[in-house]
Amino acid sequence: MEIMKIIAAKAANLHGAKIPTIAFLGDSVTQGCFECYRTNEGGIQTVFDKDHAYHRYVDRILSMLYTNVPINIINAGISGDTTGGGLERLERDVLCHKPDLTVVCFGLNDCISGLKGLETYKENLRKIFTALKESGSEVIFMTANMVNTAISCHLKDEDLLTTANNSMNRQKNGIPRAYFDGGMEVAKACGVTICDVHAKWEQLANNGVNVTELLANKINHPTREMNWMFAYELVNTMMSE
Repeated sequence: MEIMKIIAAKAANLHGAKIPTIAFLGDSVTQGCFECYRTNEGGIQTVFDKDHAYHRYVDRILSMLYTNVPINIINAGISGDTTGGGLERLERDVLCHKPDLTVVCFGLNDCISGLKGLETYKENLRKIFTALKESGSEVIFMTANMVNTAISCHLKDEDLLTTANNSMNRQKNGIPRAYFDGGMEVAKACGVTICDVHAKWEQLANNGVNVTELLANKINHPTREMNWMFAYELVNTMMSE
């Protein structure tokens, strides 16, 4: 990908070449959300830990490989967001930074609408991809993790148990995969590079791994360790295309 040429050029000419900028547009997984808990006020809140979000891991990998290259990292992930919200804030949160590469990862919240929301999801992605490419940014569409396939014994809160049950049923009915397949279809049509991390999670599940226990909140947020999978797959994609 061109982003690797930009990074390599900076490594070769530290003072004369531009600083690369990589943006990440997505939801809670992108922002860096982990465990969920009940607040004193009675609401449900999530633990925000951006130091262990996958964009930080991408930065760490690239910093190890290109020790002299400063890279601007823009994290435009917002917890609870969908492609509709991402499209609305695209200019404010991403385009204004003129990224060389933008990683787009949506779907886990969009698919709550079920299959009836799939066409809206695809159309929103099409508009996001088109706007990014017209701005001059390369684009990677990255699929997200699997959500829970069972109800974890660690969940006790009734609201979280209800959320987990709904999430599990969507996963078992193939709703997330239908959304990501639709997203990849749009990505191919738009000439956007694909990084199918969801397939890696499916591979784990097919080999007997309890993927529910790889989720920090036992519902939909990967553990800090599993965010390395996103980072490794992204860097591999960046170097392979």
